[in-house]
Amino acid sequence: MSDITTRVKAKAQLAAIKVIMRVMPAPRPLVLVGADSSLQLCATIAQLGVKRVLVVTDAVLYQLGVIQPIETELQQHGINTTIYSGVTPDPTFSVVEAGLVLLKSSGCDSVLAIGGGSAIDAAKVIALSASNQKTPQQLVGILKARKASLPLFVIPTTAGTGSEVSAGAVVSDDQTHQKGLVLDTKLVPLATALDPVIMQGMPKSVTADTGLDALTHALEAWMSEFASSESDFYAGAAVRLIFENLPTAWADGRNLAAREAMALASHYAGLAMNQTALGYIHAIAHQLGAYYGVPHGRANSIVMPHILEFNRQASEKRLALLAERAGVVIGHFSSAQATDLFIQRVKSLLHELEIDSRIPRIDSKDFPAIIKGAFAEAHGIYAVPKYMTTLDAEKILHALKS
Repeated sequence: MSDITTRVKAKAQLAAIKVIMRVMPAPRPLVLVGADSSLQLCATIAQLGVKRVLVVTDAVLYQLGVIQPIETELQQHGINTTIYSGVTPDPTFSVVEAGLVLLKSSGCDSVLAIGGGSAIDAAKVIALSASNQKTPQQLVGILKARKASLPLFVIPTTAGTGSEVSAGAVVSDDQTHQKGLVLDTKLVPLATALDPVIMQGMPKSVTADTGLDALTHALEAWMSEFASSESDFYAGAAVRLIFENLPTAWADGRNLAAREAMALASHYAGLAMNQTALGYIHAIAHQLGAYYGVPHGRANSIVMPHILEFNRQASEKRLALLAERAGVVIGHFSSAQATDLFIQRVKSLLHELEIDSRIPRIDSKDFPAIIKGAFAEAHGIYAVPKYMTTLDAEKILHALKS
């Protein structure tokens, strides 16, 4: 299929998605913010009549004892707990299916995710699969569920994915490792706790990767053709908070003020993303994760400058306005100057966080499949400001090697 034909079909599908988003806006969870808000969430869960909760997490968090205080608090509120600690990075369908089996066998009536984006995504699909009696594979796509999810609660341990508020979840195929997107407003949790205390133990690399994931969400929301005054409000706030606080959180993980600010930035970026979807940064980054095992946030950060340059002309006025909102420019600058300064600010942030901008393992023989996968994800779903051709994508992939 030619690039032009793809573009025509994509625009027709986007028009339909825009109507759906307007008539079916994503709900928003109850949000608890601040030190030990994760423990306060346990009382909220009890108030909602939950009796037995499946706690979805990963083995590392469980072994480090992160889960124990929350489990104890839940039990003190009369809630029985079953722990599923089998979540792996970029969870596959088999990981989700194993959690689903445990939920059913233990008689759980609700799900609590504790972890980063992988644990939250797995928990979302487990809860939605259980209530709809559908396999995780059957939920891949847009609005495939008929019934509401089981009661779902989220305690993020990283500040980046915004999964605690987003209407999407990503699950990978066990054999191909291609990522399947479940997009449904029923995935949004009932309540979440943004607790900086629980985020203190994040390693520097994870702090950088997840923080830059949040920046990607905000930037793609800002540049989206679906952007609105409301999504701009959240995206602009997220970008400013990230510029001001990510370096501090990265350098001093015990700084609770910076950790809380980053949790809020991630949350705001997630709210913006819910209204606008994503763009080429994510579409290409997902392929880099599938083919070369590059962590998601790191892949986003590597691709980000190239897409900003690609969108420079189409998004110049918008990026110039974002430069003002984010405090990058003060006073009079032309749109071109402000856009230049904004892109340089992003690049300097990546340098400050010691992000290697190359992927030495990338192989040109994989380019056709990578581009095909990226375009299949983006075209017709993401309201990008400028459509990319195969040649455009090849240039970007070549640039990632050098």
